[in-house]
Amino acid sequence: MKVLVAEPMSPAAVALLQQQAGWEIVVSNPKEYEPHLADCDALIVRSAVKVKTETLAKAPKLRVIGRAGVGVDNVDLPAATAAGVLVMNTPGGNAVSVAEHTLALMLSLARMVPEASASTRGGKWEKKKFLGNELRGKVLGVVGLGNIGQEVVRRARGFEMRIIASDPFVAQQTASDLGVTLVDFDTLLKESDYVSLHLAVTPETKGLIGAESIAKMKDGVRIINCARGELIEQSALCAALASGKVAGAGLDVFSPEPPAADDPILAAPNLLATPHIAGSTEEAQEIVGIRIVEQLVEYLTNGVAINAVNMPAITPEQYKAVGPFVELAERLGKFAAHVATGNPASIKVIYQGRIAEMNTNLLRNAAVAGVLSRGLATRVNVVNALQLAGQRGVVVEEKRDTRAGQSDQILIEYVTSDGTTSLSGTVLFDKPRLSSIDGIAVETPLEGNLIYMRNYDVPGVIGHVGTVLGRNSINIANFSLGREIGPAVEGKPLRAVAVVEVDGDVAVSVLDELKENPAVRLAVTVQPAA
Repeated sequence: MKVLVAEPMSPAAVALLQQQAGWEIVVSNPKEYEPHLADCDALIVRSAVKVKTETLAKAPKLRVIGRAGVGVDNVDLPAATAAGVLVMNTPGGNAVSVAEHTLALMLSLARMVPEASASTRGGKWEKKKFLGNELRGKVLGVVGLGNIGQEVVRRARGFEMRIIASDPFVAQQTASDLGVTLVDFDTLLKESDYVSLHLAVTPETKGLIGAESIAKMKDGVRIINCARGELIEQSALCAALASGKVAGAGLDVFSPEPPAADDPILAAPNLLATPHIAGSTEEAQEIVGIRIVEQLVEYLTNGVAINAVNMPAITPEQYKAVGPFVELAERLGKFAAHVATGNPASIKVIYQGRIAEMNTNLLRNAAVAGVLSRGLATRVNVVNALQLAGQRGVVVEEKRDTRAGQSDQILIEYVTSDGTTSLSGTVLFDKPRLSSIDGIAVETPLEGNLIYMRNYDVPGVIGHVGTVLGRNSINIANFSLGREIGPAVEGKPLRAVAVVEVDGDVAVSVLDELKENPAVRLAVTVQPAA
């Protein structure tokens, strides 16, 4: 067994590798590692080495790539999967470091530590000027309750802060166990003295903190961002810092990075800025190094994949049987996550027809991955889906309907604090298709840019949709309709749904226009194949 370490790693991690009997360990660097690829079984990288198709072509024996860290942007995942190479990372390895840095920024803002230090070192003694504030009794709003957000909560509780959190992908029980009150995002903005961001950048979260959200905050709020710079509209924050609406901000991340030297936000006197170092501690680097070695050993000796970020290899025979339905299960899960509201409680996957008699582990995991993939910082796939669901208190169930005559179909029942969303789908000509939603039959491909609507079955809705989309120069590629079965009662129209496939993206303002019709109860965009 040959393991190639292509980037500097902690001595403790290298020593652990060298303890493996019969293993050849090659410690190299980003400039000189490539000649060793030809006969290596495992490759360990951090962020400097870029593993692309050309790299994989030079490593025909490669079985696994270990990323000592969280992000895997430097690894071409589709190419690795096509080559049968498992890729794994070490999520949460720097969670404590980032959490501690978050608290360090909060304390520094509350007590004006940088300014007081500079003043004192300058020969001044300005005791009255630097009157600070205690964290005790203040409301901390944590946006994103993943690994890092939870570590922040544990530490902030020691300062006797009252903690609220907003995260639509965390179960109520998980928050309760942490002693945190789950609230909606607007409530968090209105009640928090400190707002701390710990979530991934998605189309929904990019620019999450902008002029509109800042306007909802308390006067004198303080904002901390140790997650991603794209979460904040820097121009809006800069204006709020200048006006005093935001008393101070602690930023470890920017967009772009590094920020330009003349970026106006860097001139704000109430800004505390650090150069993306929240996760950079000696302890964190050692932890991720040791963890990736432990994971590699477990996989290479026992075949157990921990924290894998791409699909593990399966035999051609197995995949031939379930392969088309894996994509269906994942897209149904994504659709459910887009149209449902509330905090997750459980996911039930039901199989009908021949697939009910197959090994459905891959189908179950794909469905769960689809539900969870919307909004989690961690890459979710068929390998880590159940682990992530368990960490968030989401119950996963399976049911097999083996009655004779059933067509091959997958059903998903997604239960949240707001109710149950149910979907069914099938595979037709090797393409996943939606069959029904919430008991209403509606048939459409699960691909492209979709608008999903719930409405009352009354005249004028279809015309309204066409008018709004036409007015906004949005072309309709496909329009699927369905309504509940049963006679309509006067004053109580039947429920109906519509799935509209359109060319191009749909702005939030267009959805708002669709909802101006009183019969339209819901209008959201869905990209099940994204």
